[in-house]
Amino acid sequence: MESLADLGSLAQASAIWEQNYNPFDNIFISALVAAVPIVFFFVCLVGFKLKGYSAAFLSVALASLVAIFAYDMPILKVLYSLLYGVLFGLYPIGWIIIAAIFLYKLTVKSGYFDILRESIITITPDMRLQVILIAFCFGAFLEGTIGFGGPVAITAALLVGMGIKPIQAAGLCLIANLPPATFGAVGIPVTALANLVQVDALKISAMSAIMLAPFSFCIPFLLVFLLSGFKGMKESAPACFVAGASFIIAKIITASFFGPELPDITAGIVSITALGAFLKVWKPKNIMLAENKSVQGVDSKIAQDSLDSKVLTESLNAPKPRTISIKQTLLSGAPFGILIFIIVIWTQDWFNALFASGGALEFLTLKFSFKELSEIYQVAPIVTESKAVKSLFEIPLVNSVGSAIFLAALCTAVILKIKPKVALSAFSETFKEMYLAVVTICLVLAFAYVSNYSGISATLALALSKTGESFIFFSPIVGWLGVVLTGSVTSSNVLFGSLQQLTAGQLGINEVLLLSANAIGGATGKMISLQSIAVAASVVGLVGKEAQVLGYTLKYSLILALGSGIACLITAFVFPSIVP
Repeated sequence: MESLADLGSLAQASAIWEQNYNPFDNIFISALVAAVPIVFFFVCLVGFKLKGYSAAFLSVALASLVAIFAYDMPILKVLYSLLYGVLFGLYPIGWIIIAAIFLYKLTVKSGYFDILRESIITITPDMRLQVILIAFCFGAFLEGTIGFGGPVAITAALLVGMGIKPIQAAGLCLIANLPPATFGAVGIPVTALANLVQVDALKISAMSAIMLAPFSFCIPFLLVFLLSGFKGMKESAPACFVAGASFIIAKIITASFFGPELPDITAGIVSITALGAFLKVWKPKNIMLAENKSVQGVDSKIAQDSLDSKVLTESLNAPKPRTISIKQTLLSGAPFGILIFIIVIWTQDWFNALFASGGALEFLTLKFSFKELSEIYQVAPIVTESKAVKSLFEIPLVNSVGSAIFLAALCTAVILKIKPKVALSAFSETFKEMYLAVVTICLVLAFAYVSNYSGISATLALALSKTGESFIFFSPIVGWLGVVLTGSVTSSNVLFGSLQQLTAGQLGINEVLLLSANAIGGATGKMISLQSIAVAASVVGLVGKEAQVLGYTLKYSLILALGSGIACLITAFVFPSIVP
């Protein structure tokens, strides 16, 4: 008779569930089945014009059925995967959105947003160049410091307040996020990838910056083209050139010599400084003004374009100081200056060590472990050795991006002398206006986690890896797919990094090229990822109209993803010597 210990070991072994990436014994048939939930989601949004939360809910249900019946994933593990995704949608993503909009609302209600807008106009009154300064330059800086959806939320809200139409503000900020998204917050996507595959982070950092250069240079031109057409782009070409050139020079130098932590930050600072200095001596022949420049209320053309955009309405109706002094100008920038200062502290190793295991403030990080998820194992060829998926969910109450933004908002309320009643009202309004957006984000993350933990995502990547040398072209597409599914370049890198490394070895090419391609391709997918679309739509008042935002960015994401594939091919066969 078997001992109790033997029975216990047998029960534990039977509880382990290994992912099966080829459930139909034909990788291409398996990939077709795996693609069904993703295609269904986009059809619901674009074809049937369903609201984002409706499309996400139906897609979550379909993905769960595919996981259970096609991938034989235990029902309990499916449910826990969904729960993990919902929790991640609430924290940190949902918390970031709530905090960012709260900060923005305080600035608007104080009356200082108009002063900030006037300060930007003193640099340039041209709306096209304001978009470059805010979405491209400032957005890159924010991506390098906070990441996790915060940059798109903050810059899109700023553009709406400047008079940009909500759909344009959301779309332009998503597109502008491409160059910095590869490196993300303090280089986390590249660092995580390097640690996973045991490759020098400096090599991946340098290669990523080099391959990103043509895309980074072209983004300012593309943003202006989308706002004002070819003629407007031609008029603004010198400024676009300065912004793009200064951005890539700073990024390549920083990434090549200092690693992945600072490229976005330095590129953002250098480009905004260079463009600001250039605009002191040059201006376009014709000035393109924001449409709400002379508007006093919500009957404006722009407001009519988005009647449900309460954020926009508030910015149009915000009280305007009669005079603008130097003190008021400095105070108008205080919210973002405070945010930058706090983020600098939040990114310090000594600060994070306080909240790490064994740190003095460890108790301020809540931890929840899900046993059912710890029994899900990734296997070869996605990973070199079998390992369990992430099952520990952490809630860092203090040292998180959302908490940093929220603290900046509280400091803003004090410095701008906003009455507690007004601040509480702003926070309450934020919750009321954003709850549907947070629900949508939670559903999207639930979809992402059940796709990842069931093996659906890996099946699609493996199918592409079977294309031989053509995989050099498809390598960035794998990264693109990973971000479309997960909403995160970091997640995509961790999910498919080993696959890229193994395939590079089989093809006999430098692994650094394909690893970098995964990160760059991921950045091209960020602008249409379900999570990013939900975030962008929420902050400009387009909750339930995510299909409009997706329609704005979809073709550019596809074009840029294909372009990254071509760039990878050219690098591999024409300029292989530039790969570190």
